[in-house]
Amino acid sequence: MISEETIHCSILHCLDGAKNATGLTVIIDVFRAFSVECYLYEMGARLVRPVGTIEEARSLHEKIPDSILIGERKGIRCEGFDFGNSPSSLLRDKVEGKVAIHTTSAGTQGIVNATKASEIITGSLVNARAISDYILRRRKEEAQKGIDLKVSLVAMGLSGERPAEEDEFCAEYIRSLVTEGKAPEDFEARKSGLRNFDGRRFFDPALQKDFPEKDYWMCIDHDRFPFVLSVKKDQWGYYSEKIMSPAQIPAIPRS
Repeated sequence: MISEETIHCSILHCLDGAKNATGLTVIIDVFRAFSVECYLYEMGARLVRPVGTIEEARSLHEKIPDSILIGERKGIRCEGFDFGNSPSSLLRDKVEGKVAIHTTSAGTQGIVNATKASEIITGSLVNARAISDYILRRRKEEAQKGIDLKVSLVAMGLSGERPAEEDEFCAEYIRSLVTEGKAPEDFEARKSGLRNFDGRRFFDPALQKDFPEKDYWMCIDHDRFPFVLSVKKDQWGYYSEKIMSPAQIPAIPRS
């Protein structure tokens, strides 16, 4: 019998990391893809379908009734889409009950390229603790079957090409919760410092149309949602399924 304490939790990076990820794979995109998907479900979206290309998104939109298009390239809303990749721009009355077809420069690219993964869930700060809880539950289930669970945390970075501090931070936070049962000692300082890296664009007055400041605060609101998004596939392609996660680790005091 494999010990329930046995777990291999690796952090991989960008698109190459997604391509090489194995085992239970968490595709992380904090600014903003997988924060957006959590907010979509919170606003009552019936289903979220992550796709790789703009063309595929438009094709699915034509085939699926009551669907909306959400996505960006280089942070800018795709032409003709209902919303960009911005949580603060979402409108509940336009989202509720709809199938959201979602394409982004990094996050959704990680999903479609994680072909070696045995299981995929999305990752963001807004549901990081629920993700760690899910990993711990899966470890227990696999240990009971004599299987040593392997976890790949993929920090997708900017356009899947270079590391981004927020995704690296999220990956390290999840790994610390899983392996140590607590957040890193420097958690609050690093979280506060995210605005000094790629988070700076959300505070640039010239970029507010595409990178509103409110997005930043919505995306770093850690542990807001008690669910994970598990990625499945059917005849239409990928979709995410919301799975509620019971708390197993004491919560970090929220400021």
